[in-house]
Amino acid sequence: MNNSQQRGSTLRSQTRRAELIAIGRRLFADTSYDALSMDDIAKQAGVAKGLIYYYFTSKRGYYLAIVEDSVAELVARAGGDTDLPGVERVRRTIEGYLAYAEHHQAAYRTIVTGGVGSDAEVLAIRDAVREELVAAIAEGAYGRREIPPIARLALVGWLAAVEGTTLEWIAAPADGADGADGVDGRPDRDRLGALLVRQLRATLTVIGEFVPECPSPPLPEGPFGQADDLAPVTGRA
Repeated sequence: MNNSQQRGSTLRSQTRRAELIAIGRRLFADTSYDALSMDDIAKQAGVAKGLIYYYFTSKRGYYLAIVEDSVAELVARAGGDTDLPGVERVRRTIEGYLAYAEHHQAAYRTIVTGGVGSDAEVLAIRDAVREELVAAIAEGAYGRREIPPIARLALVGWLAAVEGTTLEWIAAPADGADGADGVDGRPDRDRLGALLVRQLRATLTVIGEFVPECPSPPLPEGPFGQADDLAPVTGRA
């Protein structure tokens, strides 16, 4: 086999593997890990069971590959737009995070909760995601990914609150508009994003009080000003 044939074979293998992962993401979105057998997966995928074993070794290996693929998409969504100004990048990070959670709810739950049986490898993947998101927020706020321990702990606490809030949000019924008192339906993504941005602002302010070398970044002008971030939450301009 010449080099051209080898490259073609490798590309076909990568494409086939990606297709199987995409199928698995759809399957595990609707069915629990324990409820799906390899026979079920092969039937739904329209392939021989041996092909799945060839690429992933086992059902657990297949599941971990699906989780890793989901994580990569979440990090890409949340950590994109690196050429934007810092504060705008922070806001885009939150928007990307919520967009992923809204459109990939099962995958998001798996990433945040640690997956089936609190699998140690899935938990390790989840922790790596948290570290990357905290670093992305730090870079947007302070221009660097490495920050003092107490500042990092504050951002980890904020992110933990974001995870809990987002899990509650995607579990709520999506039909119906959110009323002024917030009881007629779940808030839309923009409204929740504005709330999380405001909570992050408060966290960054506290960090600045405890860590002088990490001053709270200035409020952005225009559409990212304080009043505009607050208005969707309170209804006040």
